[in-house]
Amino acid sequence: MESERYVVWITTRTIREGTYEEFRRAWRPAEFPAGMLRAYECFSEDSHEVVGISVWDSYESRERYRASEVEAERRQAMAAYVEAESSGLYLGRELAIPK
Repeated sequence: MESERYVVWITTRTIREGTYEEFRRAWRPAEFPAGMLRAYECFSEDSHEVVGISVWDSYESRERYRASEVEAERRQAMAAYVEAESSGLYLGRELAIPK
């Protein structure tokens, strides 16, 4: 049986040293968008690299958010802390882990 597929947006950012707390405040969206099912923040031990993983119900939901004013404001707020950024959009599914 095939499990449900989701749209997964993964973004990796290298942030300026010593700016993790400021970056984190700017990174958190003012509101969570329709269609976002889950969101995760992963960071390196030295807090110099942050990976954001969001799970969406559809490609269209993610695109609406990506093109929104809320996302534009969020990206502008965190720009001062970001040294490098890369992202990818994937189809994914949850794997059942045997007990």
